[in-house]
Amino acid sequence: MTDMLAELSAAGVAVWLDDISRERLATGGLDALRREKHVVGVTSNPTIFAKAVSDKDDYAHQVKDLALRGVAVGEATRMITTYDVRWACDVMGPAYDATHGVDGRVSLEVDPRLAHDTDKTNAEAEQLWWLVDRPNLFIKIPASLAGIPAITATLAKGISVNVTLIFGLDRYEQVMDAFLSGLEQARANGHDLTKMGSVASFFVSRVDTEVDKRLDKIGTADAQALHGKAAIANARLAYERYERVFTTHRWKALADAGARPQRPLWASTSTKNPAYRDVMYVEELIAPGVVNTMPEATIHAFADHGEVRGDTITTNYADAKQVIDALGGIGIDYDDVIETLEREGVEKFSTSWEELRQTVGSQLTIEGEH
Repeated sequence: MTDMLAELSAAGVAVWLDDISRERLATGGLDALRREKHVVGVTSNPTIFAKAVSDKDDYAHQVKDLALRGVAVGEATRMITTYDVRWACDVMGPAYDATHGVDGRVSLEVDPRLAHDTDKTNAEAEQLWWLVDRPNLFIKIPASLAGIPAITATLAKGISVNVTLIFGLDRYEQVMDAFLSGLEQARANGHDLTKMGSVASFFVSRVDTEVDKRLDKIGTADAQALHGKAAIANARLAYERYERVFTTHRWKALADAGARPQRPLWASTSTKNPAYRDVMYVEELIAPGVVNTMPEATIHAFADHGEVRGDTITTNYADAKQVIDALGGIGIDYDDVIETLEREGVEKFSTSWEELRQTVGSQLTIEGEH
């Protein structure tokens, strides 16, 4: 049988897992994916952790110890999540070593409730970096307006960053500029740029979910014909901007100092509409130097029936522009779509973080009563 995930990797796409849990770590499931399914990185987010920690049996021993010590809910939550991420960093160590630090990365997000506070995001990013204490960690910072200067400040300290919740092209430009500024400051601060890394997590399926909903309201044949096309077009145009930025003299000066580019990472790549091919956000976004972080089900689906047709991004820039223009032509306000998704993205992760805290709090209370 053809190893489709190996072909995908050979085409320049780093396969990462969009999931983490104590159970996956303890049973060796993550290590098996690394060894057998070409998985070379891991992403986590508040929703993933909220789901994982709800299975209290996997975390009972640690929660009991935290309860005995009288640790507050916020700090307990931080201890639980950093424990899992540190463990995952160790599991992915062989991938980190094999790729000389390009992959083998594990991402941990700052408290999303801080998304609109630059200084608190900076402080939390530094604290998480110190707590996990692994060179293959990525600190996830949302691409909110307050997050942009936090990205630069965090990188300036020599801390590797995964910029998350990017939906729009203009915001992506700001993210890349923040990355370049951060590396320039890191270099001035004496940090070794060859040890640093960064990805920019550009969300995919949520764009189609929002745009398709608006297309349904329009209801015309032209609107129906554009279903399921916005997200891929948007991501392809993001890659076009990535190519433009990372061929500039400004970037070349950093590259000459040993810096690696901030790779585009396709996030939210499981299809939400069952009418769509389940691996389309993988097949249609193949190009050199990208990351695709997938739920395990999508990884297995691609291994089973995915297709690698070479570069499916840079050969389709004209089509992507036509799709975005066509959406505007029938009344889809691109800027409003992006603004809605950015706002909802932070709100959803903040809600998940509160759910996580509540779960940890209830488990601490139960253990404290025993």
